[in-house]
Amino acid sequence: MMLNIDIKFDEKGLVPAIIQDIKTKKVLMLAYMNQEAFQKTLETKKTWFYSRSRKKLWNKGETSGNYQIVKKISYDCDKDTLLIEVVPLGNACHTGEESCFFNNIFQEDEASNHYEIFKKLYERIQERKEKPIDNSYTNYLFEKGIDKILKKVGEETSEVIIAAKNDNKDEIIYEVSDLIYHIFVLLVNNQITIDDIKQELWNRYK
Repeated sequence: MMLNIDIKFDEKGLVPAIIQDIKTKKVLMLAYMNQEAFQKTLETKKTWFYSRSRKKLWNKGETSGNYQIVKKISYDCDKDTLLIEVVPLGNACHTGEESCFFNNIFQEDEASNHYEIFKKLYERIQERKEKPIDNSYTNYLFEKGIDKILKKVGEETSEVIIAAKNDNKDEIIYEVSDLIYHIFVLLVNNQITIDDIKQELWNRYK
């Protein structure tokens, strides 16, 4: 498959390619492609790169099995950098880490970073299920089982309705947060992930 795209390869015939998990949006790695690697990536729907040290093409996952299934390819405004969104079939880094970018230089105080709160909340509930601790309300719900969890989901749904009828913004926010927490407990209990819900919503959106 040959595409007439004016990608600007550098003087060595290379272009940097940023590889990103299409679901989590985590940046997995950065590597380089020449024209042949780019074409093979388009044709096979798996990432191919050019090794500057070995001076040869390589297919990500060829030896490890950690292939990257290409879902979307974009390029930047200067046409000199690629963004490739993939479904990774394993870790991206040769060290065994999910992403090559695991060495932090600076990280904002977690308490002030709200952007991944759904993911963090789900992971905390999952951790409680796998590693119970004493006096944990989450563990109490898991111990009581599905009937108790469903009862709490029903109660919190009623609280949201009452708050909405009262037209009280703060009360609505509080009760919706309670409901989301209990829904996440239900999801973890039934081995349903946030990505499963995202996929269903995406299917409906399409």
